[in-house]
Amino acid sequence: MISGFYYETKLGKLGIVEDGEGITHVFFGEITIKEITLKETTLLKEAKRQLDEYLDGNRQAFQLKLKPEGTEFRKKVWGALLNIPYGKTVSYKDIAKAVGNEKAARAVGMANNKNPIPIFIPCHRVIGSNGDLVGYAGGLDIKKKLLNLEVGVNI
Repeated sequence: MISGFYYETKLGKLGIVEDGEGITHVFFGEITIKEITLKETTLLKEAKRQLDEYLDGNRQAFQLKLKPEGTEFRKKVWGALLNIPYGKTVSYKDIAKAVGNEKAARAVGMANNKNPIPIFIPCHRVIGSNGDLVGYAGGLDIKKKLLNLEVGVNI
């Protein structure tokens, strides 16, 4: 059964979804999955607890089973994102190199755009090669907040 629940956070309203085995989605605002039971589960409570610790500056890594659905390439990119250390940023080109195709920076950008579990899979840590903050599902203001939290400076 797919369950989801809405939470108020320091970033605003977030919807977190799980499938009984792992976290499958995070939505900024409304959950857009049609076949879902709105119910707070033990796993969703744990995800929210860890998210609150992260947003309070008391957690640098999540200990949750994540189950993103996507193409093999996207899963490879999302796996590479999980290897970006807390407080660090990398470029789309860096991730393209990490997945074995340094010319795939645009495809990496599209995979980031399709990341179904933002924050937990830290696509906010990927920036343009010129240092610009580019694109984020929750908007650039939220990306800035997350990077400011991790880096400790105002971006």
